[in-house]
Amino acid sequence: MSLKRRDFLRLSAGKASLGSALLYGLPNWMKKADNPMALLAPMTGDVVPISLAERQARIQKAQRLMTENKIGAIVLDSGTSMVYFTGMSWGGSERPMLAIIPAQGEVKYVCPAFEAERLRELITIGTEVRVWEEHESPYKVVAGVLKDFGIRTGNIGMEERLRFFIFDGIRKEAPQFTYVSADPVTAACRMIKSPAEIALMQKANDITVSAYKACIALLHEGMTPADFSSIAEDAFSRLGVRGGLSANFGQASAYPHGSIQTQHLKKGDVVLMDDGCKVQGYCSDISRAMVFGAEPTARQREIWDLEKRAQAAGFAAAKVGAPCENVDAAARKVITDAGFGPGYKIPGLPHRTGHGIGMDIHEWGNMVMGNKTPLQPGMCFSVEPMVAIYGEFGIRLEDCAYMTEDGPRWFSQPSPAIDQPFAS
Repeated sequence: MSLKRRDFLRLSAGKASLGSALLYGLPNWMKKADNPMALLAPMTGDVVPISLAERQARIQKAQRLMTENKIGAIVLDSGTSMVYFTGMSWGGSERPMLAIIPAQGEVKYVCPAFEAERLRELITIGTEVRVWEEHESPYKVVAGVLKDFGIRTGNIGMEERLRFFIFDGIRKEAPQFTYVSADPVTAACRMIKSPAEIALMQKANDITVSAYKACIALLHEGMTPADFSSIAEDAFSRLGVRGGLSANFGQASAYPHGSIQTQHLKKGDVVLMDDGCKVQGYCSDISRAMVFGAEPTARQREIWDLEKRAQAAGFAAAKVGAPCENVDAAARKVITDAGFGPGYKIPGLPHRTGHGIGMDIHEWGNMVMGNKTPLQPGMCFSVEPMVAIYGEFGIRLEDCAYMTEDGPRWFSQPSPAIDQPFAS
């Protein structure tokens, strides 16, 4: 939904002038603009979608992993993994539409009979659709598919987002199988991104940076987090995608995911901003913390600089072959050495340092204590330690990175300084 002119004028009138915000880090053309939104234009013209050949290669990799893990087939419910492997998006309902990938053979689909023609319009991977009428059991159809694959006993993998009633129905119709997690297949495929996936994530991050710059230019006294989110929605729309940014001001910035307390922005408040967008199904996730409309206090600078050092330490600890937990340990040590915490105690860092990211904003590969998964080229993750101080403010700087053979690279460049949210 685009921001209407009267709404823009309401949000940017009086104290909402660009001069009331700290605009360090914004390009000069945007600082001078009466309406930074008017300067935004779609950035998606050069986007290259994931190819059919790449999806077919994903199926082949999944089948190899099924064989290695002694899984006869995996069952996918509607959701991200179905899109990942088949390219097909399908809304989940009480009527199951499932994709079944065998260790050997073509993907088959189980679908309500009245939806079959719509499904056939969407299919690019596999050809066969098995249907069930309204009075029939879809789970009996699934059991028949497994039998026709030649699978009589052994392990059947259930994708982690598959809903329980579907799993329960299948195991009652086919009790001879052992039902196991499909994570060794689905997670192992999705966690390692291809160059095409990384390119889409890079585009999503580039767009998010542009949206942030426009939104920061429109911060003004008296605005609410909802005002900021409305401006952000419009910015992303103008840039050619759907996305969103949230914000919390002052003391509410200490809450990692916000507060329900009433917030009206005033000079000297810490502004904590988070979120992003999707491009062809691939996510960005960026957080910025800055001080609005006034010179930062010594305390604000001290905590911001501490957070900056913690983020840099986490990034430096990301080495090929090192466990994911090293990123968290390195970032957390900077914060605890400064007298905060220990552990997850507040004031301090109350959450993991990062999460995997890809088609879902939170995926496998968390940067958290106990995660021994070795970092590998193609893994993508956030580096976002936080210093939360209830009753004062919170500072979180979040940028996402991807692993290469030579180590990590940023999708978005970290903030240079408290009064410069972006490097350029």
